Amino acid sequence: GPIGFLATQMSFGLHTLFGVAEGYGTQLVILLVLGGVYVTSAITGVDRGIQMLSRFNVMLALAIGATILLLGPTQFLFDSWFQGFGTYLGSFFEMATMTSQTAPDWWMKWWTVFFFAWFIGYAPLMAIFVARISRGRTIRQLVVAVALLAPVATSLWFTLLGGSGIFYQMSGAIDLGEALNDFQFDVATLAVAQALPGGKLMALAVLVLTTIFVATTGDSMSYAVSVVNAGHDDPQPALRAFWGVAMALMAAVLLYMGAGQIGVLQQFIVITAFPVSLVLLPTLWLGPRAAQAMARRQGIVTS
Repeated sequence: GPIGFLATQMSFGLHTLFGVAEGYGTQLVILLVLGGVYVTSAITGVDRGIQMLSRFNVMLALAIGATILLLGPTQFLFDSWFQGFGTYLGSFFEMATMTSQTAPDWWMKWWTVFFFAWFIGYAPLMAIFVARISRGRTIRQLVVAVALLAPVATSLWFTLLGGSGIFYQMSGAIDLGEALNDFQFDVATLAVAQALPGGKLMALAVLVLTTIFVATTGDSMSYAVSVVNAGHDDPQPALRAFWGVAMALMAAVLLYMGAGQIGVLQQFIVITAFPVSLVLLPTLWLGPRAAQAMARRQGIVTS
């Protein structure tokens, strides 16, 4: 899913910024380059390629975020984050239990259901990968990092880029109405990026950042699938490469089926999330039991 999304976004971005021909051929070239990057990263392992790519990704995100915060609509962004976070906390249960009877039907289909499915699909492999890179940490540290700090950092990033988009839309600097109504998220993202301080240079930096984000997803997922196949946490490089290439090929097939658009990608993610959700159910019972058994072995608890 994310690999295919990136191909459409990069294709549009390169066409807008540099006049590169947009279409399925360009998307295939992007998939080839992206696949080469994350397969190489996955082959070199968690402590080398995956770690180096992730660190570079974080540093670039911090640099872009700082630039937006300091040179963009700073006061508006601060106000938006505090007000939005407060609204989220105050309306959490109402929004979490929202149904099609209380929300527009299109919202439930295009956003709520889709993103529920998106994160459910990620869950098994991400759990394996996070557990591997958290070796030596306590369960408390893992929960704080993954369930608390990561969502807060994500909300800050959404505020910087999305909040800037809202500000520039309200000030008349850009018009995102048509792009959002037609679900052209690549168009909307690039329009916001070009309106940021630095213009074309910032738009290019955001495209690079997005590419590396997806590459870090690709290498971690290739590694996690290979761990499941191998039955241990040091799978053969050839196995990691196989799954990395397989994911890129699947993205190419789905883009071809959808004529280069994101509709088929979204449908594929939602459909495949249902059986994955059944795989997750036992962990609600087995996860706490496994944690308790670990605590007993380590002498943290006695019962």
